[in-house]
Amino acid sequence: MTTDRPEVRSPWLRRAGVIPAVITGVDVGALAALRRRSRQLGDRRSEPELPLYAADALAVASAAVVEHVLARDVADAGDPHVEHVRHPGVALGMAGAAIVADVAATTLTDAALRAVGRRNLAVAKTAGLVAGTAARFAAQRTLMGRRLRSDSTALRERRPPPGELRLSVVVPAYREQGRIATTVDAIRAATADVAAQGGVEIIVVDDGSNDGTAPEARRAGADLVLEQPVNRGKGASVRRGVERARGRTIVFIDADLAYAPEQILRMLAAIELGHDVAVGNRRLRGSTQTGVLGPVRVVASRAFNLVTRALLIGGYADTQSGLKAFRSDAARRLFSRARIDRFAFDVEILHLVERYHLSLVEIPVTVTDSETSTVRLLPDALRVVRDVLRIRSWAGRGLYDEPADTPEREPSAGSRQ
Repeated sequence: MTTDRPEVRSPWLRRAGVIPAVITGVDVGALAALRRRSRQLGDRRSEPELPLYAADALAVASAAVVEHVLARDVADAGDPHVEHVRHPGVALGMAGAAIVADVAATTLTDAALRAVGRRNLAVAKTAGLVAGTAARFAAQRTLMGRRLRSDSTALRERRPPPGELRLSVVVPAYREQGRIATTVDAIRAATADVAAQGGVEIIVVDDGSNDGTAPEARRAGADLVLEQPVNRGKGASVRRGVERARGRTIVFIDADLAYAPEQILRMLAAIELGHDVAVGNRRLRGSTQTGVLGPVRVVASRAFNLVTRALLIGGYADTQSGLKAFRSDAARRLFSRARIDRFAFDVEILHLVERYHLSLVEIPVTVTDSETSTVRLLPDALRVVRDVLRIRSWAGRGLYDEPADTPEREPSAGSRQ
């Protein structure tokens, strides 16, 4: 795998948080300078000083211009968080929302402080910064999200993906003795027609289980059983399965078959129609959920989806679906650059889909929830939040950047070596 990176004119800008820090400094510094200069002119000419709302609007506008110039230096790397600089309408909408919210919050807070005799411009401007940042964030997600989703659902003319078989099904498994044989049999039965029309392989990746998961999978007839020496997480298991897959379409599905294996055929059809990625969405119209899911896990799932909105632009309602499919070349492109081993790997993959401008379609699914999951709610929730922050940091530092010619490159199918 190549380690080349696209040339960046200002490498220091790749550090996460640098651009926000710079534009905040410009905003605050410009407001302070305008207010100071206004008072000096007012004292000298006996004219009223520049109103706070006007000075603040000029300061925020100046910061928006600086942000646009700085962001252009890193936009070529594909970071979706600065992609708005390529779209003047989106950039203007974000700047307008920030100006209106910042000025309103700053002037209202200043008026409130004056009313109680505690005028403090720093406090007023802090309120403005918070409101302006929130408005800019909301405008970006709304405007850029619409554009991104529209672009990602468009089908593109592509060469057929590489692969010896029509379909590879990757099953990450951890301590699934007593159930993995049933899973392999069910997948084999559900994909029998595909096997007769192009070939299917089932790859079970045992994630460091301390039971008989791997031997049972072999006895059940899995085409390839890979064993991780230690438990590393679902993301690491799927990544290893993708590396060894020979199918032109690669699907991964949870070992507990919460998603009935017949739904693999829907995912395969979406990829063969021309999409790069297909993801199951339990909250899409047409989806159904049965079984028991405790209220704590429901709240945790919704909270996690809110956290991911800080990273993902597209506004996906179900990032953690255990049923996803990929063109083989898209799968290798994504998983070869993925770094997260555990539950947040789905979020990382979706971030890379956005970053590399791959097409994506969401598919309604039927899922049977179960409380037999190996998820440990609190520790795993904290780990997910940490990993989401790590993804954002890595993205800001350019660790996901690709060579300029990568979008046209189609990697060869995986080998059995």
